[in-house]
Amino acid sequence: MSRVGKMPIALPAGVEVTIAADRISVKGPLGALSMPLNGLVNVVNENNTLLFTPANESREANAMSGTLRALVNNMVFGVTKGFEKKLSLVGVGFRAQAQGDKLNLSLGFSHPVVHQMPAGVKCETPTQTEILIKGVDKQKVGQTAAEVRAYRSPEPYKGKGVRYVDEVVTLKETKKK
Repeated sequence: MSRVGKMPIALPAGVEVTIAADRISVKGPLGALSMPLNGLVNVVNENNTLLFTPANESREANAMSGTLRALVNNMVFGVTKGFEKKLSLVGVGFRAQAQGDKLNLSLGFSHPVVHQMPAGVKCETPTQTEILIKGVDKQKVGQTAAEVRAYRSPEPYKGKGVRYVDEVVTLKETKKK
């Protein structure tokens, strides 16, 4: 059996989990998330602890038990603490400004770039060169951060562009004669 799938998920106080025939829903202080269940995995809620077991002895059921456990653990973490990604702008004149559910970016193009935030994802700009993307859904937060980074990803010669705060950009040496 999957090592990840064997570990139970302890539910913190204030988190409610409802398991239907084909859906699992997690509700917490920051919001609610739901996800379809796979028929290869049995999910049981015992004394505020979620247990995941494969429905049969197949390899797919074993793999899916670990995958489903990780996804539900991310849902529980998201509705209790939430996820966030930090981006920084490196370059002369690069600016960011959050206005409601839109993010205005000035990235050295001839026009400003306006990124519409998806539902459930919030954006903050503590300074003009920092972007903080928050939400309860890990996948949506990561996808939004990747889309913002893709407008101008860091180039390898000067390192200018939008990068994750913990990202290390290896700079190349210029061409020699």
